[in-house]
Amino acid sequence: MRAAVQLRKSHPGIGVLVLSQYVEERYATELLAGSSRGVGYLLKDRVAEVREFVDAVVRVARGGTALDPEVVAQLLGRSRKQDVLAGLTPREREVLGLMAEGRTNSAIARQLVVSDGAVEKHVSNIFLKLGLSPSDGDHRRVLAVLTYLKS
Repeated sequence: MRAAVQLRKSHPGIGVLVLSQYVEERYATELLAGSSRGVGYLLKDRVAEVREFVDAVVRVARGGTALDPEVVAQLLGRSRKQDVLAGLTPREREVLGLMAEGRTNSAIARQLVVSDGAVEKHVSNIFLKLGLSPSDGDHRRVLAVLTYLKS
């Protein structure tokens, strides 16, 4: 994947078709950044017929694209995750980042030089904006941090 990304950067006119076992979101995003002409990303286990594979190779060589539906779904899912965090204010993102570092509300308040109540308000807003309702079975703080880390 790194070689494919580097090849596209140094020779943008070259068609590149990646055949991978799984989706590498970071590299897929880099590979598809800029021009999407002459680029493809297929998953090995989903290339069932030789004819489909050859069609994809020819399409990419001619400047077209060949993207596995799973690659597209994961990249769109990633965008939606980032959109969720986009609804947070800069201060809420900062608080969530400190939560991800394992800080307590009191420690966050000391670091940001605000009251404990202000931090609690930010944490409540974060839960609300991330759609994390109170639940007996889930720990909202952990779920919020996982959302942050996945973005």
